[in-house]
This record gives sequence, structure tokens and C-alpha cells, in this order.
Amino acid sequence: MARGTENAGKKIGVRPQFPGNWGLTPILAFLLVLASPAWGYDANGVVLGATEADVRKAFPSAHCRPLEWKSAAAERRCDDAQILLAGARSRITFYLKADRVQAFDARFDERDLKRVVEALKKQYGTPFAESSDKFERREGEVRTITRIRWEKGDQRAVLTSQERRKRVDLNVWRGNFDEEIYRIR
Repeated sequence: MARGTENAGKKIGVRPQFPGNWGLTPILAFLLVLASPAWGYDANGVVLGATEADVRKAFPSAHCRPLEWKSAAAERRCDDAQILLAGARSRITFYLKADRVQAFDARFDERDLKRVVEALKKQYGTPFAESSDKFERREGEVRTITRIRWEKGDQRAVLTSQERRKRVDLNVWRGNFDEEIYRIR
């Protein structure tokens, strides 16, 4: 039999050979992927789980201070009024607990909505859900609220835009932050 033909037509799994004991390699690789900053949502490189020092490094003009109310979700906040998010002038607030970013909110002008949504879809991937709901007001005026939602594990990102309002909100958080942040303690 010619060399290499003894396995012709058979599917053979190739397992890479590593020096030493690499039996836990798949588990370690999985954990590294979970811990990787590229896995989570970010604002100009500051990911959920980053430190206050990371926020200050990426946003030198950010003003950080204790949260004005008691919350189980956060202890501090860092605000910056002069950032670019996907090329749109934005304001951003980071919420921190135990020196880790738990959430951030970015606000930008509605005229930049299309450009920001395109950039977020490239950066965050295909949205988990997109909806446009029409609401009729008492005066007969109809308004449309658009929501785009991304989900990765326990992390969420929701972009909300209301027709004829100047401001669009992008809220990004992990865990139950959205339920706990304004709960009265």
C-alpha cells in the first residue's frame, strides 16, 4: 500500500501536539475567551469590567465621583461630555462598582442615528432584536420609538430612539444593573 493511502476516504481528527500536559487546554481556552475584552461591549475601548483607571485613561476629561444615591448596582460614576462614538459627538456616563465598570450610557444627536447604528452593528454584531413601535398621543400625534437590542451572555446593549426627539440613548450593562440602578434603598 502506498504511503498515506491507508486512511484514504476516512475522516481523521487532527489533534495538535503540545509540549507538557495540555489536557485542560479546551477549558482554559474557553475561559480565556470569556475573559477577553473583545468578547464584551465597549465604548471607545473601555469594556464592561474595566477599572476607573481605564476609564480615565481613555477619557482624560471624565469627571468621576461617588453616586449621588444609594444603589446596589453602582457606587461611582464617571461623566464625559466630549467624546466621539462612531463619529458622533456624544456624552457618556460610566457606572462603577468595586472599581469595575458595570454599565455605561451614551447619548448623541438623532441626526447621527443611522451612522452610529451601522457602526454598532459592525462592532457588536447582528442585533438580538429590532423593533419600531408607533404610539398615538392624546392630541392625535403619532410617534415612533425604535429599539435595537444586542445580547451576549449576561451583557446587554439597547439603543433607543424616539421620533422627533433630539437625543438617542445607548445603554449598555451587565447582570441586573438596569433593574437595580434606580431602586430605592
